[in-house]
Amino acid sequence: MPRTATSTRRSRFFRVAAAFAVLVALAGYLAVQYVSGNKGAPRCTVRSADGDGTEGRTYEMSPDQAANAATISAVGTTRGLPERAVTIALATALQESALRTIDHGDRDSLGLFQQRPSQGWGTPAQIMDPVYSSGKFYEHLAEVPGYSRLPLTVAAQRVQKSGFPQAYAKHEPDAALLAAALTGRAPASLSCTLSAAATPGDAAEVRAELVRAFGKDVLPAAGAAGASAAGTVSVPVRTAVKTAEDTAPRRGWELAHWAVARADALRIDEVSYAGRVWNADAGWRTEHKESGTTAVRMRLAQ
Repeated sequence: MPRTATSTRRSRFFRVAAAFAVLVALAGYLAVQYVSGNKGAPRCTVRSADGDGTEGRTYEMSPDQAANAATISAVGTTRGLPERAVTIALATALQESALRTIDHGDRDSLGLFQQRPSQGWGTPAQIMDPVYSSGKFYEHLAEVPGYSRLPLTVAAQRVQKSGFPQAYAKHEPDAALLAAALTGRAPASLSCTLSAAATPGDAAEVRAELVRAFGKDVLPAAGAAGASAAGTVSVPVRTAVKTAEDTAPRRGWELAHWAVARADALRIDEVSYAGRVWNADAGWRTEHKESGTTAVRMRLAQ
């Protein structure tokens, strides 16, 4: 039967009405998700800070990637190495594994830096440990004469002996941004959103991870850290200087950003330092009452 003008208009009306209903339903769903705080998978974002030399850049990653980046930085600075060494290490890991501890690669390559057990880098279990693999990378980097003055691709290649040495270059801007935050030079520049807390935080686990990343001197005598309040860990900011870059405020921000980067895995709800407070809902904010710079405080999920 031929379609009439009336039936055509009616059909068009129903199509428009159906499309409008779908849009309304989608808008309602997004509104509920926004109000409920479920805005997608947890993410970490690093933004450039005034004067940090990274020129308005932003880098986004998963909490797992952020945790690995923070470990790479902590292992480097604990060895007394400069920010440039951390930048080289981060650019290398970005290229080799996208900051993930992957269990596969070319031939027997594994981990953050795609190190090979058959080439003497360690056992598979060791290489899959970010603290160990970072330490091995820095051990080899420190043997490269004048590495801090070399182009990043050259310095990385002297360690990695990659078949594609120029591939490291494209990661240098992001690595420099991450290094500025994670070594503490760019305060309050790293923030993360978290997954829903399934278990409470464990102060003993937080302390153990601090010691693994920064060494035993990061905390005072056993039992003293975090004793001021239940469910918190307080990390003193040391003033002993290892390098020209190592100042108390910078060290404090390094520890604070490490805590934010590890917050999802370690169930850290809040981090405070130098008059600034971070939580996953609001990011960094300024406290009404300025606090000192003698300790970084972490409040754990309960």
